Amino acid sequence: MKILLINPNTTQALTDLLDASARSVLPHGVTLDSVTAETGVPYISTRSEAVVGGLSVLEILAEAHCAYDAAIVAAFGDPGLGAARELFDIPVVGLAEAGMLTACMLGGKFSIVTFARALGPWYRECVDWHGLSGRCAGVRMLDGAFRDISDVQGEKADLLVDLANRAVEEDDADVIVLAGAPLSGLAPLVKDRIPVPVVDCAQAAVRQATTLAALRPVGARRGSFARPAPKGSVGLSPALAARIAHEDAL
Repeated sequence: MKILLINPNTTQALTDLLDASARSVLPHGVTLDSVTAETGVPYISTRSEAVVGGLSVLEILAEAHCAYDAAIVAAFGDPGLGAARELFDIPVVGLAEAGMLTACMLGGKFSIVTFARALGPWYRECVDWHGLSGRCAGVRMLDGAFRDISDVQGEKADLLVDLANRAVEEDDADVIVLAGAPLSGLAPLVKDRIPVPVVDCAQAAVRQATTLAALRPVGARRGSFARPAPKGSVGLSPALAARIAHEDAL
C-alpha cells in the first residue's frame, strides 16, 4: 500500500514535521511519500492562501494519483479537499477532517487549539464545512507573533498546553485537537500534561488514509462527488488540464 502526503505549504521543514509524525504510527508494509508544494505561500493561514494551496494539491494529485492507494491533504484547513474528491478516485483525507473525526471517536466534544489568531476564522469555517460544528466546543488561538514557522511548537509548547487546559476547564472539551502542520508531533510530547485525549492530526490522517485504502472504495459515479463532465481549461498544468478534460489514462 502506498500513501501520498501533500503539504500545500511551500515550507519543506513543515513537510518534514508532518512526515515524521505520520511515520511514527505508519502500519507495517505501508509506504509513505511526502511532497511539498512548489508554488504558493510558506504557510497557509487565510482563505485566499487556502485557494492557492488547493490548486497545488490538485496539480500534485493529477501527476501522481495513479501511483497511490490514498492521499492526505496535509494542511489543517483541508485546502482543495472537496475538489480532490470530486476529481480523483482514490480516497483523499484531510488533515483537519481526520483530526476532528478521530476526536469524535474519543469524546463528545473537541476543542481546536492552534498557534495564531489569524487561523481562527478559517478553522471555524472548516469545522462548519465538515458538518462538525455541533461537536466542536471551540477554537482557541494563541496571541502574539512567533519567530520561525518550523519551530512554533518548540517556542510555544508551554503556552499551547496552558491553552489546551483552559479549553478543558472552560469549554468542557472532552478531546483536544492540536491544529496546524507546525504542531505535528507535539501531541505525544505533551499528552501527559493535558487531562483529556490529545489528537495529532498527521497521525490520525495517515491511519485513516490506510484504513480507507484497505477498504478499496470505488470512485463516485453518482452524487455530488461524481467526477464532473469533461471541460477544457487554460493555463493549468498539463496533468490537471488532462484530468479535467477526461484525457488522462485514469
